[in-house]
Amino acid sequence: MKAAIYKSLGQADQVLEVVEIAKPAVNHGEVLVKIKYSTVNPSDVKKRNGAFPDLLDDGFIIPHSDASGIIEAVGHGVPASRIGERVWLYQAQYLRRFGTAAEYISVPANLAVHLPDLAGFAEGSCMGIPAMTAHRCTFSDGSVDGKKVLITGGAGRVGYYAIQMAKHAGATVIATAGSLEAEEHCYTAGADIVCPHQGIEATSIIMDQTQGHGVDRVIDGEFGANLPHLLEIVRTGATIATYSSMQVTNPVIPFKQMLFLDLSIRMVLVYAMPESAKLEAITAINNYLRQGQLQHRIAHRLSLDDIIRSHQLVERGGFYGAAVLDVG
Repeated sequence: MKAAIYKSLGQADQVLEVVEIAKPAVNHGEVLVKIKYSTVNPSDVKKRNGAFPDLLDDGFIIPHSDASGIIEAVGHGVPASRIGERVWLYQAQYLRRFGTAAEYISVPANLAVHLPDLAGFAEGSCMGIPAMTAHRCTFSDGSVDGKKVLITGGAGRVGYYAIQMAKHAGATVIATAGSLEAEEHCYTAGADIVCPHQGIEATSIIMDQTQGHGVDRVIDGEFGANLPHLLEIVRTGATIATYSSMQVTNPVIPFKQMLFLDLSIRMVLVYAMPESAKLEAITAINNYLRQGQLQHRIAHRLSLDDIIRSHQLVERGGFYGAAVLDVG
């Protein structure tokens, strides 16, 4: 089969290559999936760049965690009725060398989730990291029905899904955006109001929208940089669910101020989520997909042979939506 691999860590154009390797065997409890689309996430390019120095200790890597495809074979312990099933994949390259940037992958059966007929394969390949993160951030601390929810970076891949999920659940959604284009994406997803990321204008809009009480819940994508502002606009007893802090990687915590706000901080990482939370997210996502309730954005469609460019696009940023590889 054809697969994209890297044997050393570094820049995309220096380490990524497309080669022919053996199709994987299907072991007990596994399914063999013919990949249709493989999606590139920021975590994939971070791994390739050296986020985990020991990543290559056991040999070359086939990157990417998320994908969609069709089950072609099953191992012992998996019902034969799953052969031919449309699926979306998540955490396919977590604690494993071989991910989804290949024509075939063999994974534990639970990592191949039924893809409802109403959803396309390209869209299905986007569900893993962004949609599951959005669900965990939105619902891990209870219902948001009737709540005021702030979603920072609402035009981002996680934020875009979080806006939709929170709105479907009955929340009033305030999103932040850094440009008119990003603002339009937030409104398209269903945000009630959009404001700048920080500053006097943002504080004024948020406090006006919450009648001076502050927001009940924050879904945040840049914790360290945003924290000082967030402490000005959350109510006492609020929760901040955060999934990234790239600008300020080791934030200083103003303990006393947070203590008197009775503030809860939830860190969200898909790989570390309890299995029960993953199942809740999967169930909810598939319900949305069955009912056509999620909007999706595919910004770039490339071939597997274009994997170098796909990684470069994700590293460069500046677009809204996913970069997906059409594998077959």
